[in-house]
Amino acid sequence: MSTRLNLFQTVPALVNTLRDAGEASQASSLDMTIKLLVDIRASQLNHCAFCLDMHVKQAKVHGERELRIYHLSIWRESPLFSAKEKAALALCEALTRLDEHGISDELYGEVREHFSEVELSELAFSITVINSWNRLMVLSKALPGALDKAYGLDRAGLE
Repeated sequence: MSTRLNLFQTVPALVNTLRDAGEASQASSLDMTIKLLVDIRASQLNHCAFCLDMHVKQAKVHGERELRIYHLSIWRESPLFSAKEKAALALCEALTRLDEHGISDELYGEVREHFSEVELSELAFSITVINSWNRLMVLSKALPGALDKAYGLDRAGLE
């Protein structure tokens, strides 16, 4: 697969703005494990090879167990995720694949059982940022692994 469009070259100011939003989201109080699980799951749903590759490697570098990464596509049935993680993943899927009814009160209530208003807001921003990156990288056909060395992801030991 070759890159169609290099957004880093064509619109660097816009890319930097989205990068800044991502960094602010990463610096939030939200648990890093939840952020990474959400990044991986959204990237799976959006079929973004570049982002999926990147976030799986980030999760590995941050000590995530491989079996949990493998189970992300079946998180509802898997016993490997906590109720809080499942609530985050449910919101991730709902915000990634918005339907005509939006976010149900039932889902909102489930998520609020596990997250404060601030944490829920941070989670929503995190999901929004990864969805934005996914859409841009799918359009550009960015090459998976292209930035591994720059981001230290070669340490993940995943080839």
